[in-house]
Amino acid sequence: MKKFVESIAKMEFNRKKILTVSIGIIVIGIVYYVLSRPRKAAVSEPTVVIETVTTDDVEIYGEYVGRIRAQQFVEVRARVEGYLEKMLFDEGTYVKKGQPLFIIDPKQYQARANKAKAQLNKNKALALKAERDLERIRPLYQQNAASQLDLDNAIASYESAKAEVEMSEADLTQAETALGYTTVSSPISGYISERNVDIGTLVGPGGQSLLATVVKSDTVRVDFSMTGLDYLKSKARNVNLGQKDTTRTWEPYITITLPDNSPYPQRGIVDFADPQVDPQTGTFSVRAEMPNPEHILLPGQFTKVRLLLDVREAAVVVPNKAIAIEKGGAYIFVVRADSIVERRMVELGPEVGNNVIIERGLVPHENIVVEGFHKLTHGDKVIPSTYRAEQEDHSKN
Repeated sequence: MKKFVESIAKMEFNRKKILTVSIGIIVIGIVYYVLSRPRKAAVSEPTVVIETVTTDDVEIYGEYVGRIRAQQFVEVRARVEGYLEKMLFDEGTYVKKGQPLFIIDPKQYQARANKAKAQLNKNKALALKAERDLERIRPLYQQNAASQLDLDNAIASYESAKAEVEMSEADLTQAETALGYTTVSSPISGYISERNVDIGTLVGPGGQSLLATVVKSDTVRVDFSMTGLDYLKSKARNVNLGQKDTTRTWEPYITITLPDNSPYPQRGIVDFADPQVDPQTGTFSVRAEMPNPEHILLPGQFTKVRLLLDVREAAVVVPNKAIAIEKGGAYIFVVRADSIVERRMVELGPEVGNNVIIERGLVPHENIVVEGFHKLTHGDKVIPSTYRAEQEDHSKN
């Protein structure tokens, strides 16, 4: 019995020993795990890229589709009827104002002029005779050697003869004018088209009257359309298109492109804007004059028009990448002098390239976050850096 009790006691001792050893091993494992686990790095302040808010004179443009037309486009027409006898120009060449272009058969008009001239000479002779008769009658009437009737008849004959002379002069002028119209001259200086009729064709009032066209294109006009919204924006900035304003230091001008999309070197000035909007299209017509000394621009061409709509002087400008948009509006993170960021709501203006004008909410010389703001909240402390911005400036240079 004694041995049994001793055996049980020994087993109990071994169990406690094993339990103690096991607990020790577990404790050692826990301590080892804790000591061997990587320590969590201390929370550090985020580094953000900042830029200083600047101001600039910003030019705001609008882009439209325009069409070029000649400053003057004049039709050359036959004003008298007759057979076309001669053509005195080379098609497509430059002609001067008053230069003869066509000859219409002048024979019948020359004959009418000669007839009118002869009638005028006849009536002048009759008027001279009537005047002399009147001069003879007057002294006789004063001496009672001629009656009142004789004097009245002499005066009437003289007045009638003078009227006949005036009518004959008018007929002669009309006949000579018609004769002059048989030589068709250019009404303006410019480039002439190909002829519309052949030699020998009956032209004039009873036939084909359009002979050719002359285009003056030393200066061309560019027509394009703007929306009613563009008009309201212009009025809001007190910019009246097509009207000169001495209070502005600039004028609305356009630049255009050539058919190969290369820029045309000259600028055009807007000289007209339609005072009403077309209700069917919601647009209004605008016109600009463009110098064309080398005649590179051809009437009828379509072109891309870039119009200077406004110049915002000393505008606050920031990069687009610095702006965040939410339902409540747009905001920017501003870095204060103590490196604390402030979430600032701003009012956005027009976009210009990769930048945007800030209407309200920022002042010049404040520092704003341009990279890294997505992880920020209002009141965070940051480490400002301009390294990336400087790097970009160096790469541009």
